Amino acid sequence: MEKTNLKISEENKNERLDKFVLSSIPSLSRTRIQNLIEEGNILLNGEKVKSGCKLRVNDKIEVSIPEPRGIDVKPEKIPLDVVLEDKDIIVINKAHGMVTHPGSGVETGTLVNALLHHCKKSLSGINGVLRPGIVHRLDKETSGLIIVCKNDESHVQMAKQFHDRTLEKYYYAIVCGQVKFTQGKINKPIGRDKNHRHKMGIEQDGKEAITHWKIIKIFDDYTFLECRLETGRTHQIRVHMASIGHPIVGDKTYGKKKETSPMMLHSYKIKFSHPITNEKIELETDIPKRFNTLISK
Repeated sequence: MEKTNLKISEENKNERLDKFVLSSIPSLSRTRIQNLIEEGNILLNGEKVKSGCKLRVNDKIEVSIPEPRGIDVKPEKIPLDVVLEDKDIIVINKAHGMVTHPGSGVETGTLVNALLHHCKKSLSGINGVLRPGIVHRLDKETSGLIIVCKNDESHVQMAKQFHDRTLEKYYYAIVCGQVKFTQGKINKPIGRDKNHRHKMGIEQDGKEAITHWKIIKIFDDYTFLECRLETGRTHQIRVHMASIGHPIVGDKTYGKKKETSPMMLHSYKIKFSHPITNEKIELETDIPKRFNTLISK
């Protein structure tokens, strides 16, 4: 157990606990700090408090970082479409149908299982033992580019780009019906659906969510779109497009439940700065085969 003691000075009074710890120990991510607070591993004057607790002069903070637990997820030799790789990051073109990380009864066949075999021990540990290296995720039925970090330093810096919205993500989407306008912006808050906890929905008390879209091509029954995320909420594009009457083709959760097509959502392009060298990087993939199959029909 690694322990660090911090003391509040005049210049830090009234600052939030989680923000102060984040600036004092930059090797920890915001999410990791909030989890440590909830677990009672960050104490204020010897007591467990909330992340948003305001600090006072001479407050004492004790940060205890538990030793990483041994990971139970087993490495698996699963083929990966590697788009870019160096000692700090690896970018994968995730296959349609592949789960990003173990959970909800899924223990094998995930991207994490494949990464543990491919990268061996070179994955960041910030997001815990079940999600080593994972900075963001893609739904099982969504394919495309996903960034994975090989060390904690790169993970912290990449997480900051997601938080600051300096990273750009573009998606191909085929939606039901003919979209009327050539381009548009959806700005609707997204939160957990109050009636169906496994779903997300447009909720007034949800988090800000902004999606930009423009038409690539219109067909008789479908519209091929490019979507750019300004925020990164769970199921954002799926919820937003369904909210304007144009659900993603193949989306059985927010669209037609009897749909037989695979889901037509693909993260095709991403722009970001390398977390260590700060080099500007832009990566792009081809239109997936399942898109071309539907378009050819």
